[in-house]
Amino acid sequence: MFDALTGRLDGIFKKLRTRGKLHPKQVDSALDEMRTALLDADVAVEVADDLLQRVRTRALSEEVMKSLTPAQQVIKVVRDELQETMGGTQATFQLPGAKPAVIMMAGVQGSGKTTACAKLGRMYKEKGKRPLLVAADLWRPAAIDQLVTLGQEIDVPVVSEGKDAVKVAKSGLKHAQREGFDVVIVDTAGRLHVDEDMMREARRVKDAIRPHHVLMACDAMTGQDAVVQARAFMREIDTTGFVLTKLDGDARGGAALSITAVTGRPVFFAGTGERPADLEPFHPDRMASRIMGMGDVLSLIDKAQENLDADRAAEAAKKMMDASFTLEDFLEQMEQVRKLGPLQDLLAMLPGVPGGKNALKELQVDDGHMARAEAIIRSMTREERRDPAMIGGPRRLRIARGSGTTTAEVNALLKEFEQARKMMKSMLGGKRMPRIPGMPNLPGLG
Repeated sequence: MFDALTGRLDGIFKKLRTRGKLHPKQVDSALDEMRTALLDADVAVEVADDLLQRVRTRALSEEVMKSLTPAQQVIKVVRDELQETMGGTQATFQLPGAKPAVIMMAGVQGSGKTTACAKLGRMYKEKGKRPLLVAADLWRPAAIDQLVTLGQEIDVPVVSEGKDAVKVAKSGLKHAQREGFDVVIVDTAGRLHVDEDMMREARRVKDAIRPHHVLMACDAMTGQDAVVQARAFMREIDTTGFVLTKLDGDARGGAALSITAVTGRPVFFAGTGERPADLEPFHPDRMASRIMGMGDVLSLIDKAQENLDADRAAEAAKKMMDASFTLEDFLEQMEQVRKLGPLQDLLAMLPGVPGGKNALKELQVDDGHMARAEAIIRSMTREERRDPAMIGGPRRLRIARGSGTTTAEVNALLKEFEQARKMMKSMLGGKRMPRIPGMPNLPGLG
């Protein structure tokens, strides 16, 4: 998401940086290009115009124009105003003390609504709560089955009793009260577009269960259509806020920039993938930095803290320091990294990679390379993983056949690993860091 916009903005900012002192006409020219880029990203026209007007006012202020680095100041202004457009500060999603807390999920069909329900259920289960999913979408034939399947995957119960959405929702709430569940998440019906039948049913369900929150799932890939849908739901059922889905997609992403500015309601969560674990709090400041090509190290740290075992990582670091790190340890670390998501997405969070995934294509980031390295190591015996020096020609041929690779690939991995074992000592000695097996050949690596 936002790759095209990030690349366009990076090109505009490069022009500004080469000009030293700025003239108002140069700022206006840059803002005209930004407007085109924002509209091409499907940002709502009124939102783009309001954003750029605020940027222009601040960019042409005496403080910016007379600074020693006016171009850098303008870039900072753009980032700040992008953040403000998306809500300014993070809106924390809080549940009331009532038990159970009730969340109603709304949205049009195909927006990722049902999956978002399961992701919320998993999130609260991980926090020690007892969530219950209620399948009240009776219009889409597969909706109940989909939620049941997702519920089994995350080990959260799903109920759906009745042939009327209101009765299903009320029955689910009574079940939660009777069985002592902490959180009830009700999946309601969606349509291919906003229509009166859909809104009427949504209003009836809301009136019946009186939810503490009404969240709307908005597909970030639908652009301004999502804004139209959000306005309709705001008008009819007064949503509390939004879950932006499919932020990992390749569409233009204008919904993420427009929806809060248009509705006045915050985005609470962002869906960043298809797995139940791929839901994270929405941070306007971090999203603005990613759009600007400044990376998102804080989100990367959050992912690491949530998914990685700190003790195992510390033990691996110690082994790397004294060069006792084995291929068995490396295999374990690859499994840990895999929990964080696609390698290309992780690298896109690092600062200094303008253009997002588009720029990373030049670095030949290939998750398949890591998969091949894993296959090679898994084809070794435990003794071979612990002592790669014992792997002679016949063993290399056997490993290549077992992993579906070539002996040349096995040789390359063993050579790279031997260099990587000494990586930490090389770094401490100020030497050039060797390439890590299974990883792309990034700038700064040998």
